[in-house]
Amino acid sequence: MSAQPLLIPDAAYFETVTTQPGVYIMKAAKGQVVYVGKAKNLRARLRQYFRPGDDTRFFVAAGLLARVLVEIETMIVENEKEALLLENHLIKKHKPRFNIKLRDDKQYLVLRIDPSSSYPRVEVVRNIKDDGARYFGPYHSATSCRSTLRTLNRHFQLRTCSDHVLETRKRVCLQYQIKRCPGPCVYPVASESYGEQVDDVIMFLSGKNQELVKRLRERMHDKAASEEYEAAAQLRDSIAAVDKSLARQNVVQEDFVDQDVFGMWRRGDLVEVVVLFVRGGKLVGKRAFRERDQEFSDEQVIESFVQQYYQTGTLIPEEVLVPCTLDAGAVLGDWLGELRGKKVNILWPQRGQKVRLIELANKNAAASAMTRKGRDDDARAGLEKLAKRLSLRQVPERIECFDIAHISGTDTVASMVVFIDGEPDTSLYRKFKVKTVANNDFGAMYEVLTRRYKRAIKGDTGWDFPDLLVIDGGKGQLSSGLAAIEDLGIELGSEAGFDVVGLAKERDDATGTAHPDRVFLRNSKDPIQLKAHTTELYVLARLRDEAHRFANSFHRQQRKKRSLSSEIDEIPGIGPKRRKALLRHFGSVKAMRAASVEDIARVDTMTKASAALVVEHLARSAQGAGK
Repeated sequence: MSAQPLLIPDAAYFETVTTQPGVYIMKAAKGQVVYVGKAKNLRARLRQYFRPGDDTRFFVAAGLLARVLVEIETMIVENEKEALLLENHLIKKHKPRFNIKLRDDKQYLVLRIDPSSSYPRVEVVRNIKDDGARYFGPYHSATSCRSTLRTLNRHFQLRTCSDHVLETRKRVCLQYQIKRCPGPCVYPVASESYGEQVDDVIMFLSGKNQELVKRLRERMHDKAASEEYEAAAQLRDSIAAVDKSLARQNVVQEDFVDQDVFGMWRRGDLVEVVVLFVRGGKLVGKRAFRERDQEFSDEQVIESFVQQYYQTGTLIPEEVLVPCTLDAGAVLGDWLGELRGKKVNILWPQRGQKVRLIELANKNAAASAMTRKGRDDDARAGLEKLAKRLSLRQVPERIECFDIAHISGTDTVASMVVFIDGEPDTSLYRKFKVKTVANNDFGAMYEVLTRRYKRAIKGDTGWDFPDLLVIDGGKGQLSSGLAAIEDLGIELGSEAGFDVVGLAKERDDATGTAHPDRVFLRNSKDPIQLKAHTTELYVLARLRDEAHRFANSFHRQQRKKRSLSSEIDEIPGIGPKRRKALLRHFGSVKAMRAASVEDIARVDTMTKASAALVVEHLARSAQGAGK
């Protein structure tokens, strides 16, 4: 390929491109991937990019792609399905500039129960595995998921402890004392009665609540007839909990089918996509996504969202309803069917109840967009007030905040949090281990900012310069930060620079005089005092608190690792590889001390002999600590 911009390839170039199915990767200078696409016929698809009027997408029609393109790489596959999978993988790997991206692509919370395990329990997980267990969800929020789990634990009395605790516990826990667990860790519990509880939970989570109520009511009458009044009262409470759950659910479909319903709202290149979760004919939740700069057709937007959404590991239902026809609908359906292990139908309904579901999803997308617009307007107003109060050169769309954390100079770390348009963007958060100084906040800040802005100067992806840098601390921390930035040759006063401030928290001095939150500015002797309950303080306090939380969380992780690492460093026969495996598996000295020789021997690279050495050493150290 030529190293010069490939603006309009000639006919000879296209003759070298295969007509087979595959994926094409468009690259800019330095090999940066700017677009990834799939095609049934690679030659025909690539020609469309360079024939005027064939591709009306803005980034193609306006010449944005042609201005940066220097190379096109193709990869041949056997069929369309393989092209779909490869395209998804490459988009997630390279995050191309011009592709549609599902930014909220975290795996959703689901509830897992393995009926084949010893005394099954319900647990919250994100990853769905082909392990024979039953998975229920997805839940649109952690609050919703854990609320369901609390209901199950309160009324269906399955164990909540881990398998390890079940095997090693010697005394029953509080859950047994308050009659929320039969205590199979200590007492013999009949597998038949426990299995009934497991079946009840599966029916509840499957949405078979009418059948469950009937089943529970029969058992309640049987218990009452045999004068087991306490057990009958527990079943009565379980029935009430199921009835309450029924009352909260909206019946939207007469067919008892599990469905995901995609709806869309758009205004120009701004797109809001909503997924409604319909389980057993009942609407149980939703998830909303927003994307800007989407110069793609509705069909392309929905097709890409469906692909990326199910790649995150979320549950796949029997039916996926979409608001428009999809060219790759059949291929997507086959792919989802393979992932699910059962047939999946992707439907664009034209009549009946399913059309009303699409209309409902579209209405939810429009309502979500309006709600989000209101929040965005409020956030923008807050940023404008902040810019005015601090005399910033522009409204700060990207704000970064740094904080240092350590205890007496040990395990010094730093956090960088990023807010985009007034909201946290966790994908841009960064953690730093301080390497050059100890017990020196000023030196630590200098080191961390130097490392961070070197990345920006080099132009590394994801390390763009901010509009505003907030340093947690007073004048000293601000001075250290400014020194680091200026030593890198960044001219803050120039047009290419950015604003830097230091934020000192409210405190009382030795005389008892209260000092409110203060902002220290570059080239200003006196700080700006922020009044309580103002928008400016709210914006900065959110930043500072988030940076503080993120730094402390990382610091705790480092202390925990060091504590365990230092404990096992002294064990003879345990080298670096085994130490790493033990650290990853147990996570704490306490967990390792509670483990048996057999538990430790099951860790990768460990043997029974080396596990016995670990147990013996930890027992001796515990006795020494107790003296």
